[in-house]
Amino acid sequence: MTWNFPTYRQEKRQALLDAVECVRGVVVSCADDAELQATLPEVSVDALEQAGLFALKLPAEFDGAEADPVTQIEVIEAMAMYDSAAAWSMMIGATNIALPAVMLPDEAVAQIFAGGNVPRAAGVGMPSGTAVAVDGGYRISGNWRFASGIRHSRWLSAGVRVEDEKSDIRRVVFLTEKARIADDWQVSGLKGTGSNGFSVEDLFVPKEFTWLMSDPPLRGGAIYLLGRSGFVANEHAAFALGLARRALNAIVELARSKLRGSTSKTLIADRASFQRAIGESDLRLRAVRALVMETFESAWEVVSQGKAPDLELQTQMRGCATLATDVAVEVTSMAFRYGGGEALYMSGELQRCHRDMDAAAQHLFVSDVVYENLGKFALGLPDVVDMTGDVR
Repeated sequence: MTWNFPTYRQEKRQALLDAVECVRGVVVSCADDAELQATLPEVSVDALEQAGLFALKLPAEFDGAEADPVTQIEVIEAMAMYDSAAAWSMMIGATNIALPAVMLPDEAVAQIFAGGNVPRAAGVGMPSGTAVAVDGGYRISGNWRFASGIRHSRWLSAGVRVEDEKSDIRRVVFLTEKARIADDWQVSGLKGTGSNGFSVEDLFVPKEFTWLMSDPPLRGGAIYLLGRSGFVANEHAAFALGLARRALNAIVELARSKLRGSTSKTLIADRASFQRAIGESDLRLRAVRALVMETFESAWEVVSQGKAPDLELQTQMRGCATLATDVAVEVTSMAFRYGGGEALYMSGELQRCHRDMDAAAQHLFVSDVVYENLGKFALGLPDVVDMTGDVR
């Protein structure tokens, strides 16, 4: 499949935003089915794939967009304003096909991208498995949770610990058909992402289908110098910003027609407390968005010079994602509360925004430990913990 993304940044940005608009009707019309099926319907996955949105982070040499981190934010944010399950699945799928393309040696890449095709991929970075080094590769076993989009994937990647590799995480890649997919995605939010767990037992993975998380990229441009935190932090920030804006737009629209009060009926929009909540929420979303954009633009300038962001900038990128998520949770909760009883119905938009945002906030990447790390930098303390759990 050929997408022919523009080379220049602004033209590429517009092409990707146009792609989001192109699939909007499909993913929105399939949103209820995604909830019922607990995974994106095939028609939605096909639309995302054909529009090139799974290639958002893929190197240009694979005909990918290789979009800069700020452009990625705008694209994921735009999709989240339409459908959260599609946005989440898109960003996770994009990351999990880009990483093997960048990190694996030529022998593995030739098999994964056979015939120039870009397959669908899913994966879990947490080292929930173990590996034993054997001749030619590793024997791996483990159980991993939250593999978004796994039922539509051809390839899986997973984090493992190898005894003689100390604390570093090794990522292993294998065909999805080699894994046992768990029927465990019965959840309250992000139902349509199909984030089932999976397991393998004593599976042989050739060494060329693995890499260490500390390894440098083998191919691709500047965005692959962002580091583990930087490469995924923008996704979480973008998702939170888009979904919170969607919730805010929904309650503003509802407030213009919804009456509240047991005796004297008043439009929600006419209540001073609501007006204050909307004004404050709008400003907070705009403020955290500006911080996110400023931070990732700074990171882009660093990697564009051929440098990797230092640990402090890595922590700041993750911190922006965490703060954006926290603000988004508060905004969506406010919108849901003002929606009253009407917001409870499963047919309503506000309940889905509320459920999906709360689910996204449970992700380990946006836990409040990042604030502690930022505080340690401010205090000049040495024991900052990075994403691998290592103390630096």
